Amino acid sequence: MYDYVVVGGGSAGCVVAARLSEDPAVRVCLLEAGPDDTSPLVHVPVGALATVPRKLFNWAYESVPQPGLKGRRGYQPRGKVLGGSSCINAMIYIRGHRWDYDHWASLGNPGWSYDEVLPYFLKAEHNERGADAWHATGGPLNVTDLRSPSPVGGLFIEAAKQSGYAYTPDFNGASQEGVGPYQVTQVGGERCSAAQAYLRPIRNRPNLNIITDAHATRVIFEGKRAVGVEYRRGGRVSVAKASREVVLSGGAFGSPQLLMLSGIGRAEHLSGLGIPVVHDLPGVGQNLQEHPDYIMLYKSPSKDVLGITPSGVMHAMREWRRYQKERTGMFTSNFAEAGGFIKSDPHLAIPDLQWHFVIGMVEDHARKVRFGYGYSCHVCILRPKSRGEVTLASRDPYANPLIDMGYYRDESDLDAMVKAFKITRKVMEAPALAPVRGEEQVTKHLRSDDEIRDIIRSRGDGIYHPVGTCKMGNDPMAVVDAELRVHGIEGLRVVDASIMPTLIGGNTNAPAIMIGEKAADMIKQAATTPSFLNVANPATRRETSEATA
Repeated sequence: MYDYVVVGGGSAGCVVAARLSEDPAVRVCLLEAGPDDTSPLVHVPVGALATVPRKLFNWAYESVPQPGLKGRRGYQPRGKVLGGSSCINAMIYIRGHRWDYDHWASLGNPGWSYDEVLPYFLKAEHNERGADAWHATGGPLNVTDLRSPSPVGGLFIEAAKQSGYAYTPDFNGASQEGVGPYQVTQVGGERCSAAQAYLRPIRNRPNLNIITDAHATRVIFEGKRAVGVEYRRGGRVSVAKASREVVLSGGAFGSPQLLMLSGIGRAEHLSGLGIPVVHDLPGVGQNLQEHPDYIMLYKSPSKDVLGITPSGVMHAMREWRRYQKERTGMFTSNFAEAGGFIKSDPHLAIPDLQWHFVIGMVEDHARKVRFGYGYSCHVCILRPKSRGEVTLASRDPYANPLIDMGYYRDESDLDAMVKAFKITRKVMEAPALAPVRGEEQVTKHLRSDDEIRDIIRSRGDGIYHPVGTCKMGNDPMAVVDAELRVHGIEGLRVVDASIMPTLIGGNTNAPAIMIGEKAADMIKQAATTPSFLNVANPATRRETSEATA
C-alpha cells in the first residue's frame, strides 16, 4: 500500500516521484517497464547512436503505414529505461516559445501561461552559465554548454547569419528567434537524465520504492476511483495500491494505451475489444501531434565531423580514451550541436521552423549506415495542423498500440515543408560552409516543388516529439483538466507530454520536466485540502460521517 503510485519513470514521472517523496510521511511507488539506468550507453552522450536506432532501452515504436509518407511507417524511439526518453534523446534543452504556453491558457487552462510555468522551469534548472531573469542555479537538472563542440557547427551558424538570420546565444532567454549553439542536459561530460537529476541523489529514501522491469497492465478502480495499478514483473502479477492517487506518466503513447486498457476511452472502441468500460472518454488517444521533419545530407572532406571510415574508427578509439581520462571530446557530443528557430515568412509573429544541425550523416534514424564523413541538417515544422491518433491493437497489454501519426493529413503542412526545404538548402549552400561542404546527397538534382514534395513524402518522418493524446482542457475531447485530473474519474492524473493541448515550438524534454514539477505541486496542494482528505482517507470519511451524524 502506498499513498501515490506513479506509472512510468520517464522525464515527468521521475520528477513527480522525487518531489512527492520529499515528505517522509508520504509513501510513493514508481513503476518503470524498463531496466535500471546502469548501462554506460545511457550515461555516455554518444551512446544515443546505439540506443535510438534499435530496441536497446527503447520501445522503438513504428506507426501504422502513413499515406503522407507513401505508405511508409514512421519511427518513434521512446525510452524504455529508468529516466525514459531523457536517457536516449539528444539532450537539447529547449523550453518552447512564450506564445505556446499563453495559448494553452487561452484555451481554458488556467495556471499554464508562460509567466505561470516559468517558475517551474527555473525550479528544475541548474544552468552552468549562471542565474539571471531567465535561468536559475540550484535545481536538479544540470544545463550546460557542450564541452567539445565541433567547429563545423560554428560554420553552420555563420552560414545562417550570412543568409540573413540573427545570432542568439540563448534560445530560452528573452527571444527564441535566431541561430546558435544548443545547450544540453549534461553534467561533467555525462548525460543528465531525469533519473540522474531527480532519483540518483534520493534513491535511498525509505518512503520511495522504485520498481524497474515492471510492466503496468491496468489501473484498478473501485467504482470510478483509481485505487491501484496491476503490473507484471518476472512472470508474476502484482498490485501496487494507492490510497491517494495514481499518476500516469507513460508518455504520448503509453498513457493513452494504459487508460484504454483500463476501460477509459471511447466506449465503442473499448467494447469492440472486449474491455469493460469504466468511463466513456472519447478524447483518449486523439489529438496526436508531432513535428514533421526532413533531413538534408552532405558529404564532407572535414575530419571534424563523424566519419564511418577506417580512419574514423581509429579516431573514435582515440576519442574514447580521451573521454575516459578527461570526459571531453567527441564522446561528449549530442551530435545535434547547433540549430535555430526561424520564420519562413518575416511577417509571422513567431518562428515556425526549427533546425538541428548534426555533425554526421543521419540516414533513416541511424538505422542505415552512410560511409564517409559528412553532416546533416534537420528542418521541422513547429506547429503542424495535422493530427493523428493512438488506439489499441488488442486487449493484450504487451501489444504495441496502433500509432497513426497523421503526417501531412493537412496539405498545408506539406506546403510548409516544401518552403522549409528551400530555405534550408539556401543556408546549406552559403559561403561559410564551403570549406567543409562536399556533395549534397539524395536531393542535389531536385528543383521543382513537385520533386521536393515527392522526396519529402519518400524520406521525411518526425523528430521524436509526440504529444497531445491526453490533452488538457474542458472541451468534449479533453482528457484531463487544468489540474491534470482525468475527467470523470477520481484519484487519477496524467502527468507527461500527452497533456499538451498543442505542440510547443521546440524540443519536448524540458517541458515534460516542467509539467512534472508543476503537477507535483498541484498534487501536494490537493492533498492538504479537506475535500481531498475526505475522499482519499477511509478513516477520515468515517470520522466525518460520525461527526455529521
